[in-house]
Amino acid sequence: MSLNRPLVTLMGKKDGFVLVLDDTCAFDALLEELKQKLSQNQTRYREGPTITVKVQAGDRYLKPEQRDELTRVISSFHHLKVAAIESNVMTQKEFEEKRVREQLVSVNRVIRSGQVLSIQGNLLLIGDVNPGGTVTATGNIYVFGALRGIACAGTGDSNPQAVIAASIMEPTQLRIGDRISRTDESQLDELRNDHFLECAYVDPDVDKIVIDKLHQIQQKQIIPVMNADM
Repeated sequence: MSLNRPLVTLMGKKDGFVLVLDDTCAFDALLEELKQKLSQNQTRYREGPTITVKVQAGDRYLKPEQRDELTRVISSFHHLKVAAIESNVMTQKEFEEKRVREQLVSVNRVIRSGQVLSIQGNLLLIGDVNPGGTVTATGNIYVFGALRGIACAGTGDSNPQAVIAASIMEPTQLRIGDRISRTDESQLDELRNDHFLECAYVDPDVDKIVIDKLHQIQQKQIIPVMNADM
């Protein structure tokens, strides 16, 4: 154990505990001090409701078996539950998976009845989703147009924090994570105003910036399409 500073720092937060781990020492030494630290503080969580614990590993890379060991040690103490184990270091594979999850994929097209557009990451659709059409994304869905079909966001990991946005929101079905919502006519009536999203662009015919409705611009094929890893 280090004589200069603790290898494990336990901090109480409003929503649980945060364990800050030293990222320079040997993992075995870290694990031993973790057990001691949790044993010494048992009076803080021996009774009462379950307390969530967030582990911050800093610049230490944690192998899957090391994450499992940390979870096992913490969970062995009554009323403690691991909420997350965070590290600043990841493998190339983990980095690529994170990049795909967070990427924004822009598509310029109309999704017609019977067609399905599936995206890894966040979807920016410049166009309409017609009745019978479906768009899905592991992240958020933004429709610059009319959403009148089915939209499924937060798929894969069942992310309930995902959002679905549209210029005209008239879906037949919405899914976010594992939740499903059918069309609520009372809600849609409140949103139905004859409004259209507008966009500014350089019109080559007149060589100046003009403003037009987005669906008109799409028909002119002025908006560029970015097919990122589709």
